[in-house]
Amino acid sequence: MSEGSRELLARLSLNQQTVRQWSLPELADGCARAGVAGVGLWRAPVQEYGVAAAARLVRDAGLRVTSLCRGGFFTALDPGERAAALADNRAAIDEAAALGTDTLVLVSGGLPPGSRDLPGARERIADALGELAPYAGERGVRLAIEPLHPMYAADRCVVSTLAQALDIAERFPAGQVGVVVDTYHLWWDDTVGAQIDRAGAARIAALQLADWVTPLPEGALLGRGQLGDGAVDLRWFRERVDTAGYRGPIEVEIFNPELWARDGAEVLAEVVHRFRSHVRG
Repeated sequence: MSEGSRELLARLSLNQQTVRQWSLPELADGCARAGVAGVGLWRAPVQEYGVAAAARLVRDAGLRVTSLCRGGFFTALDPGERAAALADNRAAIDEAAALGTDTLVLVSGGLPPGSRDLPGARERIADALGELAPYAGERGVRLAIEPLHPMYAADRCVVSTLAQALDIAERFPAGQVGVVVDTYHLWWDDTVGAQIDRAGAARIAALQLADWVTPLPEGALLGRGQLGDGAVDLRWFRERVDTAGYRGPIEVEIFNPELWARDGAEVLAEVVHRFRSHVRG
């Protein structure tokens, strides 16, 4: 194996949702045994286990936390709901700092009930970041805006393209607000290459991988495919973000009940194999 291939494999991180059937100790042990050095964590299971205990568990296993998901949901019109969202995001920033990750992934929020005002919703995201970005920066955490596929714009995320994410992120220092490049959400956009170049190393906070397979399941939320099973040119995305200067973790995040029904170690071994075949080059 070439030095470049070894270096690329060293960047591989397993998002907790890919092996949702594993407990946090199983995740730490499984990744350590497989030689996968990074894990992406989610707040609910971390809170259930205990933030300090989770940080210690991952550290003792010799792993690093590459991201924490998720913050966000900034688009509410009700002042009380907005205040609650800001408070929850401050807590998420504190949790990320305690876990030792510099990346808090944001799912920004959909349209409020009865609203059709997409620009207004995006502006409320920017307003929230104006309050949160300095708080995050003081704690060594960057807020990472993740654009989601347009099918989620109504109920989950009004930021649908990398260009829209950058339009918001660029209002703030790059060390405080960046963007997530997620292949599942962005593969369809013929401007994404130029937007990756625009983001560059300064703004790309994370690269996440999943494939797009059809037919989509009802609701589509749990329809992400295993690497290599669908339509996404995964190697192209990896090469494009590398060319833009990104050298951070490459996190495999797949929401798929078929994977969750299988043995976790088998799924992880398959992820590593598919990463070698479809991402490494």
